[in-house]
Amino acid sequence: MRSVLLVDDHPVVRQGIGRVLTGEFPDLRVGEAVDGVTALEKLRSTSYHLVLLDLTLPGDGGLLLLRRMHREFPGVPVLVVSMHPADQFAQRAFQAGAVGYVTKGADPRDLVRAVRVALTGGRYVPQELEEAARLAADPPKHETLSDREYQVLRMIGAGRTVSEISSELGLSVKTISTYRARILDKLKLRTSAELIHYAVVNGLVA
Repeated sequence: MRSVLLVDDHPVVRQGIGRVLTGEFPDLRVGEAVDGVTALEKLRSTSYHLVLLDLTLPGDGGLLLLRRMHREFPGVPVLVVSMHPADQFAQRAFQAGAVGYVTKGADPRDLVRAVRVALTGGRYVPQELEEAARLAADPPKHETLSDREYQVLRMIGAGRTVSEISSELGLSVKTISTYRARILDKLKLRTSAELIHYAVVNGLVA
């Protein structure tokens, strides 16, 4: 029997994806995790053939968790299932070790196709990424940011203060301020207001 671990903090999403998968793969065993800590604990205690990972999770977030999974469990493929458009996150997800990327708004048949490809050792690239690849010759400035800097930029873009980001990520205010300064430098901006404007204009705020 094949087994899949669903990592998503929304129970309705987990149940919905679970129903789609078990309806298509009757022999599939589906496990669930609500955050990175739980996901890693389950991967260490149980054998899984595939992980379906959301990128918007409590704490460190999906990209950092994806990199950790790839390092610690290189033999377990990870398929990202995210609310974010492919042109925003897919390339980063592939660089972090994902074998595929599906948006939550996609047709369920696309999800089934992606899971089938991942379970057979393949790589699932969404059609939306073709346009992103075409633009890769002139990538936006935020592509130079690290995963953590990118996460902080999106949080600033959503209107969170340095203190709020510090509390949510479990990092010191000084550390978040350092990330903010690096982001400003890399993007050639001067203020948080300009960062918010940049994030909104570039579609980085959910």
